[in-house]
Amino acid sequence: MRPRNLFVAGLAAMSLAACDNPDNLNVVVGELASDRIELIAEVNEPILEILVAEGEPVTAGQLILRQDDTRASARLREAEAAVGQAQARLDELVRGPRQEQIAQARANLAGANRDIEFRRTEFLRAKDLLKKELASPQTRDRAKAELDAAEANVELRRAQLQELLAGTTVEELAQAEQSLLQAQARRDSATVDVERHRLVAPVNGVFDSRLFEPGERPPAGQPVAVMLGGSQPYARIYVPERLRARVRPGTDARVAIDGTGAPLAGRVRWVAHEAAFTPYFALTERDRGRLTYLAKVDIEEQQERLPDGVPVEVKLLLPDGGP
Repeated sequence: MRPRNLFVAGLAAMSLAACDNPDNLNVVVGELASDRIELIAEVNEPILEILVAEGEPVTAGQLILRQDDTRASARLREAEAAVGQAQARLDELVRGPRQEQIAQARANLAGANRDIEFRRTEFLRAKDLLKKELASPQTRDRAKAELDAAEANVELRRAQLQELLAGTTVEELAQAEQSLLQAQARRDSATVDVERHRLVAPVNGVFDSRLFEPGERPPAGQPVAVMLGGSQPYARIYVPERLRARVRPGTDARVAIDGTGAPLAGRVRWVAHEAAFTPYFALTERDRGRLTYLAKVDIEEQQERLPDGVPVEVKLLLPDGGP
């Protein structure tokens, strides 16, 4: 039989023995226990330092352990640079074209207009020389091609100027805004990756044990430390079958702890719906009397934290005081 099963069986036997005494009909036994919380390493990086000693109280949000975040921090800086670049591009589009660019486009259009006048004059001269048989048809055709090219250049320069005067389109602004949002999302993801190198206490409690030492590289998803939650452990007891129907969350109790003074006030937090021993559906009435149900009783009186594992006796304050 496994040690845990032996312990459960022992507690059940103690409960039954207590029940045999008429003065202790509602007294059950158990031990102090705390919620065990495992802190998981989310990245496969070396542990730089562990900031809390074993057995030391911790508060929610307190930094417990740091892993090397050199690579994650580099990715975060890259993501922040991408955000800056996307923001600058959006600002540029919102501002619109610079006045210098518009002036340059006007000058280009003026130059194209002067060029077309020159090409038109050259074409007319070539036609006149051809009539006088002083030039070849090829000279006229070449002048005509240069005139057509000059006219096309004027249209190009005019379109460029109109584009600058019209400013940024709605579609361009939308694309820039979405690019910025995408860069910000990547930055936020990189920030989370950096934070995953820092393990903090999720709740108030006690730092129980560390499973790795500084310098070791825990596998991702592996527990690296264990803490006990809450400011005070609870009494983990086993309720006999004859009391189960009247014990429910909220039932008052008195918790007597070995090595302490007067019993402390307690309240049942949770009772299991399934018996500790199965198959309960196949048991006789006599056998069912040996069933027990795991329950948790919170200690309501605040004092110095008690250690886990200490045996307790819990008297359940049931309405009629008896079975």
